[in-house]
Amino acid sequence: MALALNSPALQPGGILPLLRSAALPVAILLLVVLMVVPIPAAMLDVFFIMNITISLAVLMVSLNAQKPLDFSAFPTVLLFATLFRLSLNVASTRVVLVHGHEGEGAAGHVIEAFGTFLIGGDYVVGLFVFAILVIINMIVVTKGAGRVSEVSARFTLDALPGKQMAIDADLNAGLITPEEAKARRIEVATEADFYGSMDGSSKFVKGDAVAGLLILFANIIGGLILGPVSHGMTIADAAHNYVLLAIGDALVAQIPSLMLSIAAAAIVTRVTSSMDLAGQIGSQFGSARTWTPVAIILALLGVMPGMPHLVILPAAALAGFAAWRMRQAALRPPPVVTAPAEPIDYAKIGWDEVADTMQVNLDIGYGLVPLVDERRGAPLMGRITGVRRQLSKDMGFVIPQVRVRDDINLSPYAYRILVGGVVVGEDSVSPDEMLALDTGQAVGGLMGKRAKDPTFGLDAVWIAAGDADAATGAGYLVVDPGTVVATHLNHQLSVHASELLGADDVQALLDGLKERNPQLVASLSPNPLPLTTLTQVLRGLLAENIPLKEFRRIAAAIAVAAQKSLDAEDIIEAIRPDLGGLIIGKLCGVREPLRVMTLEGQLEGLLGQALRNDPSRRHTIEPDLGRRIVEALQRAAQPLVDEAKPFALVVQPAIRLAIRKLVKTVLPDLPVMSFFEVPEDKSVEVVAVIGAPGALPA
Repeated sequence: MALALNSPALQPGGILPLLRSAALPVAILLLVVLMVVPIPAAMLDVFFIMNITISLAVLMVSLNAQKPLDFSAFPTVLLFATLFRLSLNVASTRVVLVHGHEGEGAAGHVIEAFGTFLIGGDYVVGLFVFAILVIINMIVVTKGAGRVSEVSARFTLDALPGKQMAIDADLNAGLITPEEAKARRIEVATEADFYGSMDGSSKFVKGDAVAGLLILFANIIGGLILGPVSHGMTIADAAHNYVLLAIGDALVAQIPSLMLSIAAAAIVTRVTSSMDLAGQIGSQFGSARTWTPVAIILALLGVMPGMPHLVILPAAALAGFAAWRMRQAALRPPPVVTAPAEPIDYAKIGWDEVADTMQVNLDIGYGLVPLVDERRGAPLMGRITGVRRQLSKDMGFVIPQVRVRDDINLSPYAYRILVGGVVVGEDSVSPDEMLALDTGQAVGGLMGKRAKDPTFGLDAVWIAAGDADAATGAGYLVVDPGTVVATHLNHQLSVHASELLGADDVQALLDGLKERNPQLVASLSPNPLPLTTLTQVLRGLLAENIPLKEFRRIAAAIAVAAQKSLDAEDIIEAIRPDLGGLIIGKLCGVREPLRVMTLEGQLEGLLGQALRNDPSRRHTIEPDLGRRIVEALQRAAQPLVDEAKPFALVVQPAIRLAIRKLVKTVLPDLPVMSFFEVPEDKSVEVVAVIGAPGALPA
């Protein structure tokens, strides 16, 4: 009786999942049963055909895989297939030795067919055929596949740290999401496990071939002893019966073993591609330059005296025809689908021709057009989308779209980043090469064009794509040109995030907050704080690297501060103590002390007095004193910058804004905080004290 669609057996906790999970243990027990329990010859035939079927299925999956990890279960499948075949060898040996005196069909029809049809019933021929198959399997296929597996495992493990660093770099640059980074880490770990397992699995195949050879000798020797002793047969009759059955049994096992060896070799020698093995080979052999010389050489051989002209000349003609067809296909232009042209009014000039409504533009030279070509996958466009997605999550508002356009005024491989019509970054990349970055862990040098990473200023080398694995193994961080451009774009958008936030974005933030906290929004805007002033406040926070992710907390602080002042700078200074936790969270962990620099008390008093005497509130500092302060800060900060240790400059609240304006041109990423912004329970480590005017450099 058929199960209904809503039957409990089909539910996640029903009978079918239980049966599926129990199938493998039952199969393993069946292998043990085959080794110890006698089975009839008819069942042997069924199991032999099943063995051949499994081997063919494994071979087909191996040939159709686009990359080795598509068949990541192959090492385990190879183990079980080998155990199954050895179990059949044990069962068939028992049948051959017990019933071999009865004739050629005593061990089943499959062994009889392999012993009579494939080798013509001549066991001497069978011995040589089996020996050749064993040589091909062990010496050629298995040994070569084992060597490739060993080398692949070694290189994969050597490149594992570099690949992990590349994933972390893409994640930090916003090119991938945390979920994508996790998936890539799992893939890298799986790849290392796979090649390590394949290195060991090749020993199964070799051992299987050796076992088949030993089982053959055991069957022959046992038959030659049992025939005359137990069944009164002559040596000739015993040799004919038992040796023929032993060879048929060995061939039945050796042919599936050879197919599994070919499958293992095909898996470990695969190069990752978007096509299966047949498509990959066909695309690389489908060239007229390949078959034209073949046709010419075959034709010359065909006209030489003594050669089999009727065989070679047709082959030369076939190769020549194939070359001609391939050349015709290469010369044929691809079909172009064109939309019906609309009539053009040459006298009309539209606003779209004179106005640029995009806030962010990426101009590229014509040599970088392949990076955005959809026919080639447009790798740069995908990177840009990832950058925008990650930055939007980090900043707390939607980063505007980036328009990519080619500019004939740029050099072929140059690019330029514009924010609000202003060029904020430019450099050049090599579209057909990879950039190897020296992060301080590289060993040895690389051949290529020396360069500087446009984002972080690291020493780098442009290398050929084929040298990427070697560079990764040497400790370099290797990235493609699309990643270089996207990382540079990510950095510039982060630096200029305040310029990307507009009144419409702020209104969108308010609308989203209004759904959850309507009273908070009502107390904030438009009364007492106009939308334009609120936009200035939020842009000021972004300018000092304070994201808007916690907008409810920021809005609550602004609503309180707006009761005292409507000036944007005053509001920012008033709310910063409430946001101290957000600022410090980007500098150190919860249990890690906050590294700070401070100004000496006499210097702070001098600066505070000067600012109190400034009625214009321009927060100006005497130029020579400001220069000496900045130089002292740079010297004190250099060791921390070299060690990539984040820190902050903590000063009195009255001079914080003036000091920030003073240092932002030379240390743009340095957070300048007031004492009130550091929570009382936060441990602090003072790493430097900038001295009084007399102690400052001249």
